[in-house]
Amino acid sequence: MPRYQKPQDITVGVVGYGGAFNMGKHHLTEMQRAGMTPLAVTELDPERLKVAQTDFPGIETYRTVDEMLKKSRVGLVTMITPHNTHADLAIRCLNAGRHAVCEKPLAITTAECDRMLAAATKKKLLLSTYHNRHWDGSIMRAVKAIRSGAIGDVVRIEAHMGGYGKPGDWWRSSKSISGGILYDWGVHLLEYSLQILDDDITEVTGFAKTGFWAPKTKWKKDGNEDEGFAVVRFKKGTWLTLCITSIDSNPKRGMIEITGTKGTYWYDYGNWELTQHRDGEVVVTKGKNPESEGWRFYQNVADHLVKGTPLVITTEWARRPIHILDLAGQSAKKGASLKPKYR
Repeated sequence: MPRYQKPQDITVGVVGYGGAFNMGKHHLTEMQRAGMTPLAVTELDPERLKVAQTDFPGIETYRTVDEMLKKSRVGLVTMITPHNTHADLAIRCLNAGRHAVCEKPLAITTAECDRMLAAATKKKLLLSTYHNRHWDGSIMRAVKAIRSGAIGDVVRIEAHMGGYGKPGDWWRSSKSISGGILYDWGVHLLEYSLQILDDDITEVTGFAKTGFWAPKTKWKKDGNEDEGFAVVRFKKGTWLTLCITSIDSNPKRGMIEITGTKGTYWYDYGNWELTQHRDGEVVVTKGKNPESEGWRFYQNVADHLVKGTPLVITTEWARRPIHILDLAGQSAKKGASLKPKYR
């Protein structure tokens, strides 16, 4: 992969500058913080292009990706678009000789991830996913505590999120666009869990409840599942469960709970709690999580392109949670557990 002389030489752009969460500005600002140079924005909405020009005076603006790739010298492009568009857009950028980053999830299916990886490999270009939450204070503290032996040997991880309520009428509640209920937040929870369970996947089982909320949304038959549930087995005998739900009347506390032979550790974004067994006594300690260091994602990308620093969120790493979600969806339809293609 060709090296840049300095971070400022890396010209960057985004596809998507929509108003939801203002992620276009966020990404370009994080790239700029890492020393890279914002150059281009592609967005269908002309009003949002005006916002981009206000946020980044002088930035190039385009209505289509093809126009940007033809006219701009942008070197790295981040896709901030609905999930089902990631694969096509990233491959077009890669084929045009540009490095590519996708907002999470990388794609919806394993096959899409494979095609994206093949395009990046052929062109010898970077392809990554914006897993900035890899550096959340909550998971970094959890990994440190567990690796220190705080709960003994890890037995299982339970990852969960949700509550009771009708999903919003936007593309994230459409299964064909989003991938399903497990994808939006589930990919984060899986990425956290895979940092802790450093082991090969041996089997995935999926379950789904459908039909309650979907008819009441604009998506009707294309609405997400009411609840998605996955069980992942690992080679060393540990297992992971993931549940994302919109029908849970009594949601569990926290997002991640890790059970070990000597204790349990759970956390949400703000808090952590450790329960340990010491000499016949139960000892509970708790506290606040450190702040996120999500800026390290683009810093690592810049260091990789300039210094050759190993890329943390590789395509293969980003494919792992997608492979699990893909298998869980197939398993739920078939009513049977499935073996993975990738471990």
